[in-house]
Amino acid sequence: MFQAPEYTQTVSARLSEVLADIGVDERVVLKRRRTCLLNESMGIILGTNPFSSVYLVGSRSEGTTTLGFNSDIDVLTSCHNFNIIQDLSHWQPGVINHLMIQDETVSPGHCLLQSLRSDVPLPFFDCVLNKYHVKDRAGRILLTNRIISDITKAMVRLFRWEEGVQHGPAVTPPRQPSGYDIDYVNAYPCKSWPQQARQWLNQQGVGQWPSYDMRRYCSRTGCFVVGVGNKNGDKEEFEWRISTSLAERCLMFNLNITQIRCYVLMKMISKTYIKPHYEDTISSFMCKTVLFKVIANTHSNFWKENNLLSCLSMCLFVLYNCILNQNCPHFIIPGNNLMVGHINHESKPHLLEIMQYIIHSEGKALLGIECDDLCARLMTKLNNLICPYKTSDVVTGNLLKQTAVDITINIRPCLSFISNASYEVAIGTLLRYLFKLVTASNQRQGLARTACSLLAPSFCTTIGSILASFSIQQYNGISEEALTWISLGLNTDVSSGKLKLASMFYCIGDSQRTEIVLGNIEGSYDHNIVEPICGCYNYIHRPKRRGFNALSANHNEEALQYNAAFCVKFLPCEINCIPSELQYELFRSTGEDLAFRRIHDYWMNWAVVDSLSFLYFLQYKTYRYLERQDDKQRALSNLIRTIDQEKNLGHRETALNLLGQCMEHENRAADALHYYSLSLNVRERNNAAKIHICRLLSTLVNDHARNQ
Repeated sequence: MFQAPEYTQTVSARLSEVLADIGVDERVVLKRRRTCLLNESMGIILGTNPFSSVYLVGSRSEGTTTLGFNSDIDVLTSCHNFNIIQDLSHWQPGVINHLMIQDETVSPGHCLLQSLRSDVPLPFFDCVLNKYHVKDRAGRILLTNRIISDITKAMVRLFRWEEGVQHGPAVTPPRQPSGYDIDYVNAYPCKSWPQQARQWLNQQGVGQWPSYDMRRYCSRTGCFVVGVGNKNGDKEEFEWRISTSLAERCLMFNLNITQIRCYVLMKMISKTYIKPHYEDTISSFMCKTVLFKVIANTHSNFWKENNLLSCLSMCLFVLYNCILNQNCPHFIIPGNNLMVGHINHESKPHLLEIMQYIIHSEGKALLGIECDDLCARLMTKLNNLICPYKTSDVVTGNLLKQTAVDITINIRPCLSFISNASYEVAIGTLLRYLFKLVTASNQRQGLARTACSLLAPSFCTTIGSILASFSIQQYNGISEEALTWISLGLNTDVSSGKLKLASMFYCIGDSQRTEIVLGNIEGSYDHNIVEPICGCYNYIHRPKRRGFNALSANHNEEALQYNAAFCVKFLPCEINCIPSELQYELFRSTGEDLAFRRIHDYWMNWAVVDSLSFLYFLQYKTYRYLERQDDKQRALSNLIRTIDQEKNLGHRETALNLLGQCMEHENRAADALHYYSLSLNVRERNNAAKIHICRLLSTLVNDHARNQ
């Protein structure tokens, strides 16, 4: 079965080409991993939540997904409030310690957590029991996994995820407007390698994989305990599942491209032939485990592009035997059977029949896969035709845009802490974050240092703007210190930092320098490649410009300074740097509106506007002051066109509010009311358009009364 004839090699080569076209090649896989690890590093370095660390795991971080999968984002939150140990020598005074119990009474792949005293490294024997602690037959005080369940429920209430789904240890909020789900899992970290997996560290398969260095690295990643017990055991309430997620991610990062493609094909086959009939039988993790097993037991020269079909057949054959025996051993903890409770007697014969058809089809089963148009693409390749559509550039464009959004999302909570702070407190807080970034950059290398370089300029810009606002308040000027700080963030992207600088000059009445900065922005804003970037909230993103995707294909995050336009954010403490028309956005929410805001909606306490909208608005105001009518009308027309035609504006309602005020300046009250109404159609609540409508109607009524 596994001797590859010529046609099998030909199909394998064409299949490899198809997978490369849809983004399963070395370049895109590395970009996927880089995107996730950068985001992970940004969150860990800033450490906005000192009680936990967040890790991105699963197919997106591994680079083993495609556009057609629309894969979930798997987020593992490592809670630091417990010290989980496997040896009493690791006990720490003054903290909550728990000892992992892994004996014959515990289900394989699971453990118990025994409560320890905080003054001496000894177990509790007498303490007040509650819903989180039970005493077993041996007299041990054990922590129940209900505590994680309650933490998850608290998250649901806090983030208003009442319509979300809780499954096992994970909670999935309502589906995002962008179309993908996010699975959140809370876990407790253990710094040492689990006892049940120590034998794995000394095993070596035929393929000399994983290597000694990989195993040594894995042993240093420790493990996590997740609040879910074995449903078929008698200790379900107080068993904890052992997770080696970071070690598994290391293994995935050390696969070659043929092995990754084999895994992607296994998932496509499962999605096409198994999941429609038996949703919860064969998981992606089982496919991954089978792949690990086959790699460990084959020579490395087996895994070549022209042998892909044979590689896939061998993996499917091993998966078939797992289903036949209803046993899929965890790769790192072999005693843990991943198939327990997943396959019943009624479904097993049909599953085996499906697997037999796929294995014996000699690759023809692949022609039934519609995911990512695999069938149509493969037929095109086999007929020696040129594939008319590749999606790999679209994928890299998505990834670069995701990095840009991740930058704003990671900075957002830092800014939220100073939303209503004084100048002094705001500056002090931002300097502490900046010091943390500089320190991390000096102490770390690789992606961690890159993460610091991506975050630091935005903090510099905000510090400069706050200092400028203070100096404008004091003497209607901008201090040299403020200009120095803001200059450090001017090239983060195409426009946002420069627009803050232009806004400062505008607010002190320096029209000449305002015009120069705005002209510089307009000259560098290439509409063929620049994409608006907004991470304030989740919304449906329309297809990006081809130029943006093309630039993203051959560059990493350094391209953002040429092809990204972040939205411009002003905090209340920057109020003197904000044009009066935009200041209304600081007061967008009525008391009733506040009840409809979510926890991440603190951007609504700020004045936020898309770069392109703000550029044309500032040009309109500047040229109006300079009495340059043609330039003023051009800027107004550009603002109208941007609102109508730019698909990816994140703050269209704000742009409409600014346009409405421009219409008021033009004495076109009816048009102004029209645009304010359109703004309310975009965002019904938490919208300053309500203020503008009331203000304008009041003005019209008073004017009418005076004219009577």
